[in-house]
Amino acid sequence: MSKSIYLISPKAEFPDYHTIDSFDLSGYKPAVLVADLAVITVAALVPDDFTVEVCEEHITPVNLDHPADFIGLTGKVTQVSNMIKLSKEFRKRGKTVILGGPFASLDPQAVRPYCDILVEGEIEDIAEDFFNDLRNGTWKDHYKGTRPDLSTSPIPRWDLYPNSRTLNAAVQTSRGCPFECEFCDVIQYLGRKQRHKEPDQIIAELDLIYKIGHRAVFLADDNFTVYRSRAKELLKVLKEWNNSQEDGHVAFYTQLSVDAALDKDLLRMCAEAGLIGAFIGIETPNEESLKESKKRQNLDYAGGGGTLLENIEKFITHGIRLTSGMIVGFDNDDHNIFDIQFKFAQQTPIPIFSLVALSAPITTPLYSRMKAEGRLVTLEVNGGFIQDPWVSNVIPKQMTREELIIGIQWLANNLYAPKHFWVRLKNLLDLYRTALETIPYVDSIGQSSYRSVVLDSAKLIRQFARLGPDELKIFLEISQIIKEKSWLSTVAGNSIFHYMQVRKMYEERNFWNPNLVDIPPDFKEISSVLASSS
Repeated sequence: MSKSIYLISPKAEFPDYHTIDSFDLSGYKPAVLVADLAVITVAALVPDDFTVEVCEEHITPVNLDHPADFIGLTGKVTQVSNMIKLSKEFRKRGKTVILGGPFASLDPQAVRPYCDILVEGEIEDIAEDFFNDLRNGTWKDHYKGTRPDLSTSPIPRWDLYPNSRTLNAAVQTSRGCPFECEFCDVIQYLGRKQRHKEPDQIIAELDLIYKIGHRAVFLADDNFTVYRSRAKELLKVLKEWNNSQEDGHVAFYTQLSVDAALDKDLLRMCAEAGLIGAFIGIETPNEESLKESKKRQNLDYAGGGGTLLENIEKFITHGIRLTSGMIVGFDNDDHNIFDIQFKFAQQTPIPIFSLVALSAPITTPLYSRMKAEGRLVTLEVNGGFIQDPWVSNVIPKQMTREELIIGIQWLANNLYAPKHFWVRLKNLLDLYRTALETIPYVDSIGQSSYRSVVLDSAKLIRQFARLGPDELKIFLEISQIIKEKSWLSTVAGNSIFHYMQVRKMYEERNFWNPNLVDIPPDFKEISSVLASSS
């Protein structure tokens, strides 16, 4: 008798890059921004004699009465609360529950009580023995995976994923990162030796998701350009593949570091391949904080590389628009950091910043240092897990934890006040005009228009004008710019789409407070405004 497994990607407790809560909250069907590769990669490793089903909880409710023999749950720290809740519910129903993924691998003891089988690490090398044990009923309560050669990683089971409600497909091109940022847990989970898929593997995956109808693909790489020769080799292949597609080109997005700006040939090749967007962890313009956290790749250590702002602008002039991470609460951050971050952001052509408090994930060097210094706190929310970007388990050095939180709220509201958002978006549009010659097929790149999730995203963008008079004014100004340069519509629309997500997220979490806009970043004054607004 064949066995069956139900693989679930739990809903995140707090929205992250993976989710699009603004769809659900605006009356559209739920959707995800980027497909979750974990569940469909594991599904591809399930033997043919098993029955396998996948659930993306951000889109489809979990069936707690599913008849499967085994329930598989995976997730990051943002998903761990729901992962544990679901595990408890399934075990009440007598199901055998398997937990794995990034969080379970980084902190196995935290989830050990909630599962029958714990899978730690990456699964490819142990998959055959693991599923044999499940088939034969001889499974162990703990399996530990390795760091496999990615040639063993299969093409994900896209046929099992809800593609009609997924804006961006994903192709994992590597695992691991050679950098050593003190606060990052990626290198603890995946290692500092970056492992790469071969170009022909990547093309095989692209061929499949292109047939499904995806025209936007996130290249899941913790740092796509860290090995320049490898990146250039892959970019040549992607350019050739993209140029050969007869039903529209694909827009690629990825993650990279700002030091890539030192290589103009690399930036040109990115644009020519269709890599038109990237996330960069700028974190802070405070160089002492970058040194403290060992974020050396953001410093001008190579010599003659230009300022941080100049390097950011190089991406835009090569047709690569950016979103960026911003962190506050480093040891070298004093009370002025919120104003410094805001003023720096307003000089950039980056409309969207993800803003977080410095936290110390377990296993990171920062966690060890904070523990040794007696500066770790036990969180009293979300089961003690770091799931809220504005809550930290670190005691700051130059401010109180309360000051850190209210300072972040001031910074967030000033960054996303419509008039301030427009300054950065206009910086982007003005600079991006000069990039036209570096993007050979800019008017044909992007989404396949018939997919329902794409149509809904266009409707959501149009709702921006209804948020208020300032937003309407911005929308009309953008409309005028687009009349003159129609190819800028995708750039503007993408930024507004993400702005809508941020606004919904802030409003739902009671973080949005326009009364904080343009007041001095003084803790007493901020506290007074917050008290009078409550």
